[in-house]
Amino acid sequence: MTDTQKGIGLMVITTIIFAAQDGISRHLAGEYNVLMIVMIRYWFFAAFVISIAKRQAGSIRAAAATQQPVLQTVRGFLLAAEICVMITAFTLLGLVESHVIFTAYPLLVAALSGPVLGEAVGWRRWAAIGIGFVGVVIILQPGIKVFSPLALVPLLAALMFALYNLLTRLAARKDSAATSFFWTGTVGAVFTTTIGIWFWEPMSSSDWVWMCILCVTAAIGHYTLIKTYAFAEASAVQPFAYLQLVFASAIALTIFGESLSWPLVIGAGVVIGAGLFTLWRERVSAP
Repeated sequence: MTDTQKGIGLMVITTIIFAAQDGISRHLAGEYNVLMIVMIRYWFFAAFVISIAKRQAGSIRAAAATQQPVLQTVRGFLLAAEICVMITAFTLLGLVESHVIFTAYPLLVAALSGPVLGEAVGWRRWAAIGIGFVGVVIILQPGIKVFSPLALVPLLAALMFALYNLLTRLAARKDSAATSFFWTGTVGAVFTTTIGIWFWEPMSSSDWVWMCILCVTAAIGHYTLIKTYAFAEASAVQPFAYLQLVFASAIALTIFGESLSWPLVIGAGVVIGAGLFTLWRERVSAP
């Protein structure tokens, strides 16, 4: 049943939850190893994924059945690695700058959809992609200030997330959403546990509370995201995903004492505008 208004409302709720997660992740990663934080988060996420996939597919065996295990494994690895890289960016640059740079990922999806998926990218989308990366240049200000290599960390996360999205589309040609969801959680849990267990650190009781909140909100956020796409088409609700930048920035400014600069604001506006245009063109060009 399509209900775009309800879908938009759920997307807004989802962005609030994800922004809160980012704030908690930044706090925890500032105190403990990032790999350990992501590992614990993935344990809970994997349990949630298995239960959802089992319910949708009928059994764990049915949910795990795939004709493309290598593709699904790469997908799961990419998302887990991207989360590690992005949380690291939060500790290096803060929430605001990391999120502003990360907003370039829809442009990367559009740019790479040709070589990865074989989709045609018209001149209008290429123009939007070019304008969007002008926005990224405005944010980074090379030549005006000393360029910080740290700015490449959220840009790497954006590239990884764009590739994850494209591989998800590719996987959807043969596998169900339940199967892709199952592999996302289980591969990520195996990957993060294999590495993260070696970086285990004792955690204070108060931070265990925050860790539990992070795990629970991760499950809730993914559930509301699933319900979002059950009620509305992706092209209709995706523009509202940019609100995560707004909510994350509010958390960064009020709780972590971060600041905004005009190049950051202007660059973010250019990137978001270009991203919205590519989403609109995708919707118009859809058969």
